[in-house]
Amino acid sequence: MNSPMPQLSVVVPVFNEQDNVASLVEEIVRALRGVTPFEIVYVDDHSRDNTLAILQQLKAQVPELRVLQHTTQSGQSTAVRTGVKAARAPWIATLDGDGQNDPADIPRLLAKRDASPPEVRMFAGWRVNRQDSGSKRWASRIANAIRTRMLRDDTPDTGCGIKLFEREAFLELPYFNHMHRYLPALMQRAGWQTVSVPVNHRARTTGVSKYNNLNRALVGVADLRGVAWLIRRAKITSVREV
Repeated sequence: MNSPMPQLSVVVPVFNEQDNVASLVEEIVRALRGVTPFEIVYVDDHSRDNTLAILQQLKAQVPELRVLQHTTQSGQSTAVRTGVKAARAPWIATLDGDGQNDPADIPRLLAKRDASPPEVRMFAGWRVNRQDSGSKRWASRIANAIRTRMLRDDTPDTGCGIKLFEREAFLELPYFNHMHRYLPALMQRAGWQTVSVPVNHRARTTGVSKYNNLNRALVGVADLRGVAWLIRRAKITSVREV
């Protein structure tokens, strides 16, 4: 018997997350089975540990799971875009692969979508109780304040990995490295509305973070200037068939 076409694709980019893969897949399945037809699209960004091997083993146990692999390491934004392009559902939920996002929040985002007007095409997670180090929380507060002042995207936590958005709207956005950090602003630039939704956040229990405050800051300056330029140059036109 063929499984129904998924209505939701959960895209998870991973790099060297061998200890988090199995538990996160199990949580996604537990959160979504019986809620909506779904698929899970893992994108392995050329991991150097056993992440890919574990994912391949899980495919035999989880029929909803699909696995893609980058042949060269390409970064989180590219991995997200790879997963979205391969997705079969009209709506996408993204999760970070480190286990800090809670899959149990996905049904909450779906309920918020169902209660919202069609102009809202992105529902961004907002980590109201972040479980990161003090230095990372401090750096994020500063970065969010600067970003809000420059982009005016009215998004308190653009760096949260859990988001729900329409696939078609995402694929129309300009693509560049690190774009995943600016998705609400880019969606608004395209003429859509976005909503921030409080979500759970958990401490990382295994593995190590792939970012530090310095490298985030260095790439963030150039990215902010680029996104601000894109917003200034945007021209939104409504179209009707006659």
